[in-house]
Amino acid sequence: MKTFGMNKPSIEGVPFHRRISYSLTDTAGNLLYCVISSYLLYFYTDVFGLSITVAGALLFATRFVDAVDSPVWGILIDHTKTKYGQSRPYFLWMCIPFALFMVLTFTTPHVSYVEKIIYAAVTYVLAGICYTGISTPITSILPNLTPNSKERVVLNSFRMVGGNVGFFVATTFTLPLVSLFGGGNEQKGFSLTLLLFAIIAVIMFLIAFLDMREVSSVRVKTIPIRESFVAMKRNWPWVLIVAANLCYWIGLNIRSATVIYYFQYNLDSKSWVPLINGLTSIQLVSMILIPFLVRKLRKNSVMILGFILAALGQLIICVAHGQMPVIIAGWIVGALGSGFACSMPFAMLSDAVDYGEWKNGVRASGFLTAIGSAFCLKAGSGIGGLLPAWVMGFYGYRAGHVQTASALYGIQFSFIWLPMIVFLLGILPMTIYKKFERNEQMIRGELVRGGHHTLLSAKEM
Repeated sequence: MKTFGMNKPSIEGVPFHRRISYSLTDTAGNLLYCVISSYLLYFYTDVFGLSITVAGALLFATRFVDAVDSPVWGILIDHTKTKYGQSRPYFLWMCIPFALFMVLTFTTPHVSYVEKIIYAAVTYVLAGICYTGISTPITSILPNLTPNSKERVVLNSFRMVGGNVGFFVATTFTLPLVSLFGGGNEQKGFSLTLLLFAIIAVIMFLIAFLDMREVSSVRVKTIPIRESFVAMKRNWPWVLIVAANLCYWIGLNIRSATVIYYFQYNLDSKSWVPLINGLTSIQLVSMILIPFLVRKLRKNSVMILGFILAALGQLIICVAHGQMPVIIAGWIVGALGSGFACSMPFAMLSDAVDYGEWKNGVRASGFLTAIGSAFCLKAGSGIGGLLPAWVMGFYGYRAGHVQTASALYGIQFSFIWLPMIVFLLGILPMTIYKKFERNEQMIRGELVRGGHHTLLSAKEM
């Protein structure tokens, strides 16, 4: 069986088994990285032993430093030329380093407090760098898997479903596995749980590497580094997608990082956290519906719908007043919204890559998708960890203690209102995106005919 090289595109679309292989990349990535978004702040404060303010500052500082590597990885991908393709080889090269540093991030060394801070910063940064190195190709490979826009939406839906499976396993089974492996020792439990997830993730990435192909008709020539930045020039659809996607990931990470605090301290129901996180997988329904909805609605409308439902879910939880059935209903509504808001940017970025080529004559799929996806996710993780940590610290949160009324309010505000505000802010860039979306078919037609640099009127663009 031939396992490398560039194939010609199939008229019928990407084979089903390769759609599955593409989905495995996000399953593996989420299986490991979603443990960070859901449990790292809690791990640092209640297991690792850092104060809430130090943990929040650490999450932000390391994400800020780490986030700048996103365009670097994008440039590297755009300059990669191998017999395996442009993006695909990174699944082989980066899977083991990514898995290794994820395990180390959730391992607690027996050192001094200051040394713990240094260890946490180094391992978290390296895990994030490796994640960017393996997650950026997941997005950048999409425009190179097929030139067909509808097939890209289908592939993206497979990816989102696969990612949702990884998210479900990570968020639902992490705490039970920590309890099982640790036997009351959460430090040991977290380390062994991440080791198990790491082994599974490496196997999935290797399967995806062996099976996937990048088609020759959309493979582009290597471009100078400075031209990668040219692809951003006047690429307003890309700017708007980045802004909206950043809002989504900030809101999601705030909600994910604080749910365990809210249930443990405000509701005295920590045992519900795995179930609540597991219910997030209801977003799979939204992801499956996306290919059908985009036939009836504009992509920006589907994204806006996602933000509205995500914010509405927070509001329902607010008015629940501790009633678990109502809280669960609100969580499900929010999860449905997340399915739309999470999935759409990945498909829309492919159109932004086309726009950058049409507008500036430069096709920088790796660079544009790196910032549009990995940068937003990681910057959202940093900001989404910092904001609630600041709020909770300001109101007097102390790990492992009975919380004051002020601290409980800080947890509630962080869990309910902060995500809602950020989700609503994400609607604004998507309302502006509409005028660019209506020209996508024309742009793709001109690219096929070789008509780069065709400018529309200022009114149109």
